[in-house]
Amino acid sequence: MRKYEAMFIIKPDLSEDEKKTLFNQINDAVAKNNGNVSGGSIWSEKRKLYFPIKRYREGIYYLLNFTAMPTSLTDINHAYKLNENILRILITKLE
Repeated sequence: MRKYEAMFIIKPDLSEDEKKTLFNQINDAVAKNNGNVSGGSIWSEKRKLYFPIKRYREGIYYLLNFTAMPTSLTDINHAYKLNENILRILITKLE
């Protein structure tokens, strides 16, 4: 198991209930692929983007720390790309 950190840019026009549902879906994608979520929180609320992403000029940044096998990272990333409320994803390996 390796430690990873994932940064998400999420649509800024989601309601509180939709955000909670989305954060649960993000955590569940790791759990379904035999990973463990060690922490997740909103890093920045409605931050202006440098350039538009899918016609959005603002985004909510969500930071997730988790551990998973390197082989399951492809499946986790694929599950995130299917979610239309996530604008961008960056997953990095922690040492």
